[in-house]
Amino acid sequence: MTELLIRLFIKDNTDTSNPKVRASYGALSSLVGVCCNILLFIIKFIMGTLSNSIAVTADAFNNLSDVGSSAVSLIGFRMASKPADSDHPFGHGRIEYISGMIISFLILLVGFDFVKTSIDRIFNPTPVIFSIIVIAALVSSILLKIWLCFFNKKLSKKISSATIAATAADSLSDVLATSITLISILVSPFTSFPVDGVMGIIVAAIILYAGYNAASDTISPLLGQPPEKELVDDISKRLLSYDGIIGMHDLIVHDYGPGRIFASVHAEVPIDASVLDSHEVIDLAEREISEALNIHMLIHMDPIDTSCPETNKLRKLAQEFAEKIDASFTTHDFRIVPGEKATNLIFDICIPAEYRLKDSEIIKKMTDSFKSVDAKYNCVITVDRNLAGR
Repeated sequence: MTELLIRLFIKDNTDTSNPKVRASYGALSSLVGVCCNILLFIIKFIMGTLSNSIAVTADAFNNLSDVGSSAVSLIGFRMASKPADSDHPFGHGRIEYISGMIISFLILLVGFDFVKTSIDRIFNPTPVIFSIIVIAALVSSILLKIWLCFFNKKLSKKISSATIAATAADSLSDVLATSITLISILVSPFTSFPVDGVMGIIVAAIILYAGYNAASDTISPLLGQPPEKELVDDISKRLLSYDGIIGMHDLIVHDYGPGRIFASVHAEVPIDASVLDSHEVIDLAEREISEALNIHMLIHMDPIDTSCPETNKLRKLAQEFAEKIDASFTTHDFRIVPGEKATNLIFDICIPAEYRLKDSEIIKKMTDSFKSVDAKYNCVITVDRNLAGR
């Protein structure tokens, strides 16, 4: 069914890096969600009224919030597909994340509202009316939501969309919520315990948990989460495969929305190589990596002296000293500037973004290590934070 809907409603559905195709996937997910959830809201609201069950009514309004979520998602995908302009030179892709965040807040709002209503029902219980029609409606709702979950999971994987993935997760939480509601209807007529109110709180808790997870998945990329390890490894492997590139550092990846990734990196080349030859290799790497990974790649060329034995020796020593402080530390851009009274050792040291030791302390440790080898060594160190999350 999912593949059939994709073929019928999405033109060029395999070109998932195209913003217009992504928007079509988002529209399909949203429209199917709107239709299913409106149907479920109407059925459950009627059943909740007939059975006098707060749990069923809460479940109905949970589906109504899903209608709003789908509408927000549809608008978000449409706006995210807009091309870049003078005010937004990197495009509008992050609107997709913003729409996902709005969806999560709608989910949380519904959850908090039904916590309050369910608590009131516990202290002021009213009898729940048992009905086979209500049972049948809830079972049908569970089956439909299971299909909707798998439908959205498949769409989210095809275009790597956090927004659609959040919708799939919400559908799964709806399955659990409706299952608990079903238990409430089955048990309530046989006990004086306020099962309906308690189950209403459990349903509300499930809704809140789904909203929290959805918020986490959309807020992180907006704040600037590290790139996926697979992407970092792929860039590194491809870049170092070119003849004439002997190392790399300072990889930075900026995510401006799905399909809009910009990356920059420093590529190390031998200092005695022809500038034109090195530049040609860098240009080729930029083009081929950009096309292969569907990103915008920018490579800065760093000449490195690999022929001087003393430089090589001290470069290796710098790395050893750095690893003694922490095994994750790396050094790069190492060069020597000799003088009459001192020899300047100029290099960068790269540390994890979350590392808590002060830069001044790291520089002192490195300087002391070199001073113990030769008092003439003067370290000029720049401390970099690893922004690639590795």
